[in-house]
Amino acid sequence: MFDIKENLKKLPDTPGVYMHKDKLGQVIYVGKAISLRNRVRQYFQSSANHSPKVRSMVSNIAEFEYITCQTEMEALILECNLIKKYEPKYNVLLRDDKTYPYIKVTMQEDFPRVVKTRIVKKDGSKYFGPYSDAGAVNDTIELLNKVFKLKRCAALKFPEGQRPCLNYHIEDCRGICTGNVEKEEYKACIESVLEFLSGKQKKILDSLQESMLEAAENLNFEEAARLRDCISGIKSLKETQRVTMTGGKDLDVVIPIGRGENTSIVLFPVRDGKLSGRETFAMETQGEDDYESLVGEFIKQYYSQWLVIPPEIILSKPLKESKLIEEYLKNLETGRKVQIIVPSRGPKKALLELALKDTREMEKTIEDRLKSAKEKEDQLIARLYTILGKKKNIYRIESYDISNTNGVDTVGAMVVFNNLKPVKKDYRRFKIKSVDGPDDYASLQEMLYRRFKRAEAGDSGFSTLPDLILMDGGRGQVTSAEKVLKAMKLDIPVLGMAKDDSHRTRALVNGSGHEFVLTEDPMMFKYCGRIQEEVHRFAIEYHRNLHNKNTIGSALDNIKGIGPVKRNALLSYFDSIEEIKKASVNKLMEVKGITEANAKEIKEYFS
Repeated sequence: MFDIKENLKKLPDTPGVYMHKDKLGQVIYVGKAISLRNRVRQYFQSSANHSPKVRSMVSNIAEFEYITCQTEMEALILECNLIKKYEPKYNVLLRDDKTYPYIKVTMQEDFPRVVKTRIVKKDGSKYFGPYSDAGAVNDTIELLNKVFKLKRCAALKFPEGQRPCLNYHIEDCRGICTGNVEKEEYKACIESVLEFLSGKQKKILDSLQESMLEAAENLNFEEAARLRDCISGIKSLKETQRVTMTGGKDLDVVIPIGRGENTSIVLFPVRDGKLSGRETFAMETQGEDDYESLVGEFIKQYYSQWLVIPPEIILSKPLKESKLIEEYLKNLETGRKVQIIVPSRGPKKALLELALKDTREMEKTIEDRLKSAKEKEDQLIARLYTILGKKKNIYRIESYDISNTNGVDTVGAMVVFNNLKPVKKDYRRFKIKSVDGPDDYASLQEMLYRRFKRAEAGDSGFSTLPDLILMDGGRGQVTSAEKVLKAMKLDIPVLGMAKDDSHRTRALVNGSGHEFVLTEDPMMFKYCGRIQEEVHRFAIEYHRNLHNKNTIGSALDNIKGIGPVKRNALLSYFDSIEEIKKASVNKLMEVKGITEANAKEIKEYFS
């Protein structure tokens, strides 16, 4: 079991993020700290000064985990990413990326601007950040505009004879509106701006330093102070934000830790440019725990299970067979290139260093964590043995649910758990085809029949059969499922997850109607509740998306000149009816097959 007192002694005196977990290993709170040692220990000291919420949380903490960072700012950004990922029960304020300013260079424009933004879009612009000091961002943008005399207005076209604004007259802008500025000349200035924002700042800093000293010698202290503040602002921007990488990149950092039976691989996923936590995978080494065989085999086995592989995998050491493995991954990815790289500099090197430092801390407690996780799994499996009335190997649990609106747009959802952990790559969705009206039992039977028929046909996405099926519902759902399994000659136990008046899983139900009450078994209560919430969420999410698209489609069918092909093209391009309503004629014409006449009809219809 995880010994809280012993692990409190091992906490480092460094910035980082900590995660409190309950008996099931679910994250119930994420927080950041300048000193992990001091902050985490505070929770387990005298509760007299704690708020009721904190006392409640502490009573549910069975273990904690932490990720070290270099700076408090890194910890803050990682905290936000993890709160989004886990949505912990005791985190009230969920911050988002709008908290942090970026510097944006509008590269998609003929004459790009340098502006501040808090929203990153895939719009062709280049983004730098996020930065912790919004004031320094403002000062730097102002400085770049003054030094390079950049365009400040958002206008893309200027009518002939337009009068220049004040910025042109005070020589803070080149006057793009006059039509006398060459694109190539302006482009060269933008290249200098990009270099500066990429970190090559020495040249301009040296120039500002000279100007500041010169202003001071001439007793122009106001100008010297302004230049001093500019220099200070630029230097503050150089703080590396390693937990968020610009460019929206996807990559994984793979690092082995431990020895012998306790050898594991730690994977740090970066999605859309954001470090979103870490995952630990125990490895059966059988004596082969050298870096080459351990990491190479992990990459081949782990990524062969995934439909989408990130374009870059970051390692701390090179692999002899990296080219061969890259070719293997490329074939898995149907031709898309995957690179295995060992970075020597830049943000990827900084990210690797952050991960390496964190794994060194992890090694101190990895054995305790693995042991604690195994004990939880054993307890859950033992409890399921008792409920099922027989000893059966239980590794894979599948859960099913149906969602519809008064029998319209009925869908089914299947989620998969491997003991304690969800296996999201194995989740599946079904659009119910043979059932009219709100008949959940018949819909469940269609979904189960299609799922196991696909397995029978050798479909690799359905080939692994479950050891246990949990239905979202009671005896009716269980008996419906059992009829399908019996007809298909499958021997898989089925239990229903019955809810109480508060929609919480109160009991497991078998086909005979016998109930196994969970309220006196906190671990099983939380575990089954977690599965039920997940399958319900997955079903509802699919139903809403389908229902919204069909609703939008119905509206589009009423527009002159919009047939099924153009309707589907619009639905694929835009996410909602609101986006279509707001879109300009030019934006609508970006959709394949939509002519100017079609776009005008759409605008007229919605206006």
